Amino acid sequence: MTEAWGSTGQRDGTGAVRRTPGTPTWVSLMAHGLATTQEFYGALFGWEFRPGPEQLGPYVRALLDGHEVAGIGQLPPDHHLPIAWTPYLASDDVDATAESVRHLCGTIGVGPLDAGPAGRMAIAVDPAGAVFGIWQAAEHPGAALAGEPGTPAWNELVTPETAGVVKFYEAVFGYTEETAPSADVDSDYVTLQVEGRPVAAVHGMGHDMPQDRGSHWMTYFEVADVDESVQRVTELGGRVVEPARAGAHGRVATVADPEGAVFTLVRSEG
Repeated sequence: MTEAWGSTGQRDGTGAVRRTPGTPTWVSLMAHGLATTQEFYGALFGWEFRPGPEQLGPYVRALLDGHEVAGIGQLPPDHHLPIAWTPYLASDDVDATAESVRHLCGTIGVGPLDAGPAGRMAIAVDPAGAVFGIWQAAEHPGAALAGEPGTPAWNELVTPETAGVVKFYEAVFGYTEETAPSADVDSDYVTLQVEGRPVAAVHGMGHDMPQDRGSHWMTYFEVADVDESVQRVTELGGRVVEPARAGAHGRVATVADPEGAVFTLVRSEG
């Protein structure tokens, strides 16, 4: 799964770092309690934190062994948005990508706007209602470490059916698709590819779609031991959503942090 996160990108003629459009480049969480959220993820993944751009309010970047791997921001008190991890997908021109989103029946909830010298971003909603980010890198290419415990490993769109929404992402980012049924998913499962590399998936769950959640992106984080990490989540005030089990990419468990942000722990095979 780490193919999606394995490249640090190439610098273009202006000095900006370029990742191929559509490549997942960053994950970010907006929470109400910034300090307590940092404590939870710091204890779970061994993250340390330093300040990041604050265009949308207080924001920190999480570091593992000195490498930036994720971001956490603080929601204003009057905002009652779902607390969720959001993947950011690379773009060479966030304004043009945002226009494509609108043209293809998606919406832009935030931006496009500059995140200081780091880059330019927007937050979008696909036609099925799932939220994702768009990132045009300048000084900040995105996650700088992959394949290690505590790093993002995979992103999967969970939605009632794949057909319509896959066409949306293909049109916006130029993905190619591969239908990839596996032991733990039904036949409505599509892998999105960039330059022949799998970078994300879309899982159509049909009537098995969780009743309390609409379409959403699920972020997977690599851990050394899924069962131990699940126990740690509960000790830190989180909860188990789906117990540890064998998955297509290794052992997985779905959990939620104390504010309710859902994510999946994975111990990749191989």
